[in-house]
Amino acid sequence: MANNRRMSGKKGAQVGSGGQRRRGLEGKGPTPPAEARKGHAKQRAAAAKVRRAQGRPQQRKGAGRSSSELVVGRNPVYEALRDGVPATMLYVQQFIDNDERVREALQLAAERGNIHLMEAPRPELDRMTNGLNHQGLVLQVPPYEYAHPEDLPAAAYDKGEDPLIVALDGVTDPRNLGAVVRSVSAFGGHGVVVPERRSAGMSAGAWKSSAGAAARTPVARATNLTRTLEQYKKAGITVVGLAADGEAEVGDLAALSGPVVIVVGSEGKGLSRLVGETCDHRVRIPMPGGAESLNAGVAAGVVLYETSRRRS
Repeated sequence: MANNRRMSGKKGAQVGSGGQRRRGLEGKGPTPPAEARKGHAKQRAAAAKVRRAQGRPQQRKGAGRSSSELVVGRNPVYEALRDGVPATMLYVQQFIDNDERVREALQLAAERGNIHLMEAPRPELDRMTNGLNHQGLVLQVPPYEYAHPEDLPAAAYDKGEDPLIVALDGVTDPRNLGAVVRSVSAFGGHGVVVPERRSAGMSAGAWKSSAGAAARTPVARATNLTRTLEQYKKAGITVVGLAADGEAEVGDLAALSGPVVIVVGSEGKGLSRLVGETCDHRVRIPMPGGAESLNAGVAAGVVLYETSRRRS
């Protein structure tokens, strides 16, 4: 019995590791070069270079969509259609009083050819608009497809041009965003970057203010504006911030002749601290008239003109 007790304390046969532990200690080989590591900045640059050499159009990665928007009321709907704001559906109240503005809106929608007309009872329009005074007309604006920040310089290089980009820091008025988009288009820029949060987006108001330029000038949305500017700097693009207390005047900055991102802050607060610290240069616009500041659309237009003049 004692012998049996001694034997019962011994372990039986064990399943081996099959060499897994030994193989786990073996090296994985040399680290691949940066150009071969997926997601590395040098790998993205090499891929862009190959695309340019092959003449392939840059594929937009996309940075999400905005939500669909409703424009309500006879005058706003008519103005949105007149100014070329994209639309997918025009809701018309049943038995609506067919005045001149209604007829003009219906005519503009029909001329577009890609806007569906839908007749709906008043209670349904009330529900859709949360009780707003829609006056029997509701226009549905589709979600805006934002570009990725990396797409903007890539598109410039594909054209053989130095990037000219405007970034907005804390600009919340969609009319200012639309005005900036219009100026970027007018002076040969390659797009606008806006932060994902606490910033104006491409709403119907921004479309109207752009006077059609939003259809040909991409707007990119950055999850973190400071990080996006740092990535631009690593790619060899100079970041220039506009500030009332800038160290130099905009007309004296030679960097505008090369690849550049112009950062415009809000009219009241200017550039945020982190964004201001990220800029390579902080410049001011001389204002002999004594104005304290310019709104974002006007300020961007002044610097874009100076940049375009230097490059011509």
